[in-house]
Amino acid sequence: MAEQAVTASGGVVHSLLSAVGAHRLVSSVWGYVDSTIRWCWIPNWLPPWCPTSQIKLQTAEDMMLRCVHNTFSKQYVPISNGNHLWTLSLSSDHVKDKTPLVLLHGFGGGVGLWAQNLDALSQHRPVWALDLLGFGQSSRPLFPTDAQEAEDQFVESIEQWRVKVGLESMILLGHNLGGYLAVSYSIKYPDRVKHIVLVEPWGFPERPDTVEADRPIPVWIKALGAMFSPFNPLAGLRLVGPLGPTLVQTLRPDFKRKFSSIFNDNTVSDYIYHLNVQAPSGETAFKNMTIPYGWAKRPMLHRMDHLQPEIPITIIYGSRSSIDSNSGSSIKQMRPHSHVEIITIRGAGHYAYADQPEDFNHTVLQVCDKVD
Repeated sequence: MAEQAVTASGGVVHSLLSAVGAHRLVSSVWGYVDSTIRWCWIPNWLPPWCPTSQIKLQTAEDMMLRCVHNTFSKQYVPISNGNHLWTLSLSSDHVKDKTPLVLLHGFGGGVGLWAQNLDALSQHRPVWALDLLGFGQSSRPLFPTDAQEAEDQFVESIEQWRVKVGLESMILLGHNLGGYLAVSYSIKYPDRVKHIVLVEPWGFPERPDTVEADRPIPVWIKALGAMFSPFNPLAGLRLVGPLGPTLVQTLRPDFKRKFSSIFNDNTVSDYIYHLNVQAPSGETAFKNMTIPYGWAKRPMLHRMDHLQPEIPITIIYGSRSSIDSNSGSSIKQMRPHSHVEIITIRGAGHYAYADQPEDFNHTVLQVCDKVD
């Protein structure tokens, strides 16, 4: 739902308030923040305050997937520590020998958002889609607060999932955070990846030093950012309780438009809402992997030289997206002897697979055909 956590340094607020002698206010504010964060983690408050539940999330997903015509199966795939990853799989006898395509959603997403892609993509090869650990209907464990350890837990959960479902190798497609994790996984387990497809990937460039110099940020915005920086990115959606569904419909009407060819009601908004008001597990991990304004603590461009040159990469951007496509050009320059293809889908934004599903599906099928 939100690709970037807009935050700022907590020191700004302390400095600002201390300058006017408001030490007591500083203590009170941060005491409130701390207690509120603890309160937001208590699962018992969810049913009476937020109109959501695991059953409602499952129902919302079922509504999203009712437009998928091909036969698919759903299952919880067990991994370590009693966790499980919610998984969809689509296959038929005439494509079962093809390299499977594995779909990794982005921040705040889930398997239901691939509703306009599953039929087309599964016509030519097996397709697997999973809710990342900490998101959707998958388990929502406590992640390490360290960015690298949190990333490693994501990666290991994907590998444990692969072993359990019995995939020897795969084409790994990731959107947003899923793209970041696809490359991280491929660095550690290169023999399992035939091709990487990055769709509007998050977390590749480092935060430029010129950001604030080019566009100075007012002190009051920094102060507000610092006030809310301890919160998870989607805490506000949970804090407004029963107003949450209306808030999603009001602030993100674009989601309804993206799926207007198959839904004319609030199916998509409801799904987005129920995805993102459950216990903030993967959301917290994502926050711990970022620095102020949503940049990655561990930019992936710094590690592209660790990725085996034999692994081909296709990077898909939307022509109307606000995401900077320079990372794609940087990857191509960094891998002169590797296959790196950059594709722009006209008329698409950050959610290219939903904005222009036919063009997206055709593009991905062409990429996959080069594998086998």
